Amino acid sequence: MKATPLVVFIIEVLAVVAGQVLVKHAVEQSQQLGFRNRRVLAFLCGGIAAMAVSFFLTLGLLQHFDLSYFFPLQASTTILIVVFAAVFLRERLSLQLLAGSVLITAGIVLVSLS
Repeated sequence: MKATPLVVFIIEVLAVVAGQVLVKHAVEQSQQLGFRNRRVLAFLCGGIAAMAVSFFLTLGLLQHFDLSYFFPLQASTTILIVVFAAVFLRERLSLQLLAGSVLITAGIVLVSLS
């Protein structure tokens, strides 16, 4: 496998995570400030832009990876979103959530090894 698709894949995963976190932050802030607030709009537009980047990168990556290989690896976004939500959005992580994330990670590793 060439390095370029792998680097693009990492960027795609980070774009998904950034998009989800930014949109969630915007929605939370909109409850207090409203959607017309410039800061809320900036987070919302940033999140939508990151998700759009992720979408188009996914289309390009499907040319380089088998679908059965690509989507299990892309599931790693689940774990990253949990971590980023805890760090940047200060969301609480329950024991169930952590256990589920560990199981997802184990599943990704198993699928990736096959």
